[in-house]
Amino acid sequence: MSAIGISTPRLDGPAKVTGTAPYAYEHTDPDASPVYLFPVTATITRGSVTSMDTADAESHPGVLAVLTPWNAPRLADTSEREYALLQDTDVLYRGQPIGLVVAETAEAARYAQTLVRVEYDQQPHDVVFRTDHPDAYEPEEVNGGYPPTSTTGEMGPAVARAEANGHVVDQSFSTPEEHNNPMEPHTVAALWDPHQPLLTLYDSTQSPHGVASTLAPVLGVEAEQIRVIALHVGGGFGSKGAPHAHDVLAALAAMALPGRLVKYAVTRQQMFVFVGYRPRTVSRIRLAADTDGRLTAIGHEAWSQSSRVKEFVEQSAVPSRSMYAAPNRRTSHRAVPLDVPAPYWMRAPGEAPGAFAAEVAMDELAHACGLDPIELRVRNDPDTDPETGKPWTSRRLVDCLREGADRFGWSERPTTPASRREGRWLVGYGVAGAAYPHLVQPGTRVTIRAEGDGRYRVLVGAVDIGTGTWTALTAIAADALDRPAEAITLEIGDTALPWASVAGGSSGTSSWGSAIVAAAGRFRTRYGDDPPAGAETTAAAGDNPELERYRAISFGAQFVEARVDADTGEIRVPRMLGVFSIGRVVNPRMVRSQFIGGMTFGLSMALHEQSVRDARFGHVVTQNLADYHIPTHADAADIDAVWLDEVDEHATPMGTRGAGEIGNVGSAAAVVNAIHNATGARIRDLPVHADTLLGYLPADQ
Repeated sequence: MSAIGISTPRLDGPAKVTGTAPYAYEHTDPDASPVYLFPVTATITRGSVTSMDTADAESHPGVLAVLTPWNAPRLADTSEREYALLQDTDVLYRGQPIGLVVAETAEAARYAQTLVRVEYDQQPHDVVFRTDHPDAYEPEEVNGGYPPTSTTGEMGPAVARAEANGHVVDQSFSTPEEHNNPMEPHTVAALWDPHQPLLTLYDSTQSPHGVASTLAPVLGVEAEQIRVIALHVGGGFGSKGAPHAHDVLAALAAMALPGRLVKYAVTRQQMFVFVGYRPRTVSRIRLAADTDGRLTAIGHEAWSQSSRVKEFVEQSAVPSRSMYAAPNRRTSHRAVPLDVPAPYWMRAPGEAPGAFAAEVAMDELAHACGLDPIELRVRNDPDTDPETGKPWTSRRLVDCLREGADRFGWSERPTTPASRREGRWLVGYGVAGAAYPHLVQPGTRVTIRAEGDGRYRVLVGAVDIGTGTWTALTAIAADALDRPAEAITLEIGDTALPWASVAGGSSGTSSWGSAIVAAAGRFRTRYGDDPPAGAETTAAAGDNPELERYRAISFGAQFVEARVDADTGEIRVPRMLGVFSIGRVVNPRMVRSQFIGGMTFGLSMALHEQSVRDARFGHVVTQNLADYHIPTHADAADIDAVWLDEVDEHATPMGTRGAGEIGNVGSAAAVVNAIHNATGARIRDLPVHADTLLGYLPADQ
């Protein structure tokens, strides 16, 4: 029986629930006693440090070292400003690490950093995002390597024709800053052995090999001289897809104190500073349709907050290039550089804010056309990819919409907004489409070794960030070797293992699994089905020519019931349903968990999350989980996710596509569309709060 498709419990579950699964901060070394790091951070937003008095900190009991720009080890490459820490006196954002303290205890280090006296030359700063910013520019590319603009046909004449005889939606939508807050914050334990030389990092990361290859030139060592170990990671949501300031600080401290294990756990407050976040975005959506609701033009102009430290531009307009059919299309992106920390990936970067704007605009167009929102999407479903003209490996958005409509009871949706009331609750239904590109990262290598008695060991430098990698890759290896899952021993989470790509972009299982299948095929060709103990093969997956001939995207449909208190504007979401098309499902239990988690992200995006940055001082003031709101169990009531039964033979050897992020795409739009159906309020700026709706509540109370 195939191991793929079975709802196997997590193989790492017992270790996690019994507390024996070691996370980064918990690692120890018998030959290196631990010491603890805490950074000194800038209290201005722009300028320079003129002096740092470290005498009191250095004399505090237990303090081993205080590093500043004047005495820190020199980095070999400072071209990447995010990593060029303690190398000069420039301050580029508030909260930037400008020094560090290492002590025998975490408490001593944290207290001693308050004793460092810093003087500055403060300069004017700018942290206010706006689309008319004088420094806004068109980047060379946006996140994912996409070109910033695309043009097909002529937008202007198409919009003019629709204005004369048809329907036009031309609106702007905005999303706020949002910060990744995985349960396990960014943590690292660093040990420098100058004799080998070797830097060992126990790191909470989505990319062990990525950390090594990125930091090696910065530190002036070879990638092989950095070993990164990440056996268990307590969530990442994108922000752990690359090293950040904490890794560089720990490496500097370890090099200053060779033979000591330097530990640093980023505080919850610091999670809102230098480890990445989703930047603010604005999207202007223009949709033109004929009198039958068939799109004649799609325009998506996107603006993204960026940083003067490092460019990062959300690819918010990219999904609009392929989502719906229209002969005239234009997309563009502009970056707005500010004196803020560098943004980075946050679950479904680009797709999440872009789909919010586009799918709410589609709901507006449906209302203008007098069409059911599902019917509008069905009428504009393209037979081939609008951007490339390639056929789809599989496009079942319409099937997702229709299956979801049946399951959700869409026929009971009020056709007129604000027309259904149950007691004090105004009730509405909303829908949105979802899409996420299928990505397979090249280069992953896998070693397969026979251990006798029908057992195999599979080695790959992949990582489990809580998504179920241990279990999924074991199942893929079992099927590829035609053995039960119990006969497979998987090793992951270490750069001492063969190279593996990042756990990001919903690409992990597809990329690593493809390499496992390739290595297993080569192994069986060479050794057959009864190999001698010790037989071993290492291989990587070759390029998939099918992905050159076809366009592979996962699709889904999000359904939401929203209830709004007619007196107070309180918003509740009692039901969410997602229906997805992602190819073959490796493990139903874990895939459902991914979908539900992503949908909860969308609920949070719609109603809760917002990082408030104080323009006067440059920092985020909502820097804890009391002020930065996320859903509780009471907010996430009945959330369900299902998927279509299919195998995408073009996408991967397993027939799979990515599942980790599509649940977060379109779900916020579905919430907002449901609120409109309940109240008549058309909301275009997130998050939606009760006071946003006060002007739309019934007056006869």
